[in-house]
Amino acid sequence: MKHLPIIVRTLISVLSLGCVPEVSALTRDITAVFRPDASKPNENKFTNTTPSSGYCNFHPADCAAAKMFSIRLPIRSNSVSPILADHGDYRQGAMFKVPANWRPAQVTHASTGETETVEVRFSGIGSRYRLPTSVVDLVGGGLTPVQAHNRLWGGYGNSWVSAPAPCGNSGVGTYNSLTYEFFWKTPVEAACVKKARFLIPSMIYDHLDFAYELRTPNPLKMSSGLYTGLLILGVGPGQDLDLGDIMVPNDSVIELNFKLTVEHTLKVEVPPGGNRVELVPQEGWQSWLNSGRKPTRLFRDQRFHISASSRFKMALECQHISGNTCAITETSSGHAVPVDVSVTLPDGLTDGAGQPVNRRRLLRDGSGTELFLPGLYVDRRLGMLHFEVGQSSVEQMLDTGATAYSGNVTVIWDSEV
Repeated sequence: MKHLPIIVRTLISVLSLGCVPEVSALTRDITAVFRPDASKPNENKFTNTTPSSGYCNFHPADCAAAKMFSIRLPIRSNSVSPILADHGDYRQGAMFKVPANWRPAQVTHASTGETETVEVRFSGIGSRYRLPTSVVDLVGGGLTPVQAHNRLWGGYGNSWVSAPAPCGNSGVGTYNSLTYEFFWKTPVEAACVKKARFLIPSMIYDHLDFAYELRTPNPLKMSSGLYTGLLILGVGPGQDLDLGDIMVPNDSVIELNFKLTVEHTLKVEVPPGGNRVELVPQEGWQSWLNSGRKPTRLFRDQRFHISASSRFKMALECQHISGNTCAITETSSGHAVPVDVSVTLPDGLTDGAGQPVNRRRLLRDGSGTELFLPGLYVDRRLGMLHFEVGQSSVEQMLDTGATAYSGNVTVIWDSEV
């Protein structure tokens, strides 16, 4: 019996990224990448690759512990009227209300049109306020700058480093006689207000820092490639980011441009020589030669190693065809018999219904193997291809007196699902 060659072809998606130019000064890209990591197969999450600016640049440990990131925007806010001492309406003073609840944004695959949802929330807000004259002059002489800043504002702790409820403290504050730079945590979506205790003729926020958290979709269920989407946030009175009625920003829109890149792995390794498969009886040919007892089947189990982080499908291509499967033929007579091909996949890979894959038939039309899914990153785990010629076909082969049957079978792992 001659060898039966098996050709294994692995189809792997190739990611091609195009450059997307920044639309305006207030459009900011938020980028994240998924690449499977063999050392962390259970950590199937995107990694935020957005360049950090603002608060997290200076306090990376605090941001890492809170799983937040920050961006500084050149949004400058100016007071449109004086801030009165002990103003009754909290919107007439210094206030911040940010989109601290999760905001969804749809991202779409650049080639296939598949969609997923990204969520973002603001988890902190900061800036640097600037006064028109020394804070000591505003509140009275005889004080140091820090004492004067603390006296200028009412509320818990007085100082801007102590955030008003429901905002939380970051413990960060730098100042001089004209400015005070601060950062507050925003656990809930509600106004955080500081009331002035003295008349402030005018005030400026030099910039806008915001910290954010991301919730990204499950990359194992996504196709390789680039997903993009846009979230538009209003800035100003009554908008997503509300600074009250006195402090008016010079820009009214923030555009968050999401770019999620999925770089999947789908790799199949067959041991050296494993692409040539010899089908033999379970007890070998010696029993047939010695006793004349016909084998009940011819078979071979061929192992392979698979690494997969993406969904995929499997199918067959055949040199010789027998219905919905492949065949091997005898060269001189052309007599053909079907070869049943099936696959067993390792733990961590299931079918579309979540069932394990054990001796699943592979057919030319791909039916029954249209979708396999990883529950985690499968790194070089052992699987098996099963090849078999059944008893009735074996009897036909032996009855013809032929000595050799052969044929090429192509087993396809295809990530283009």
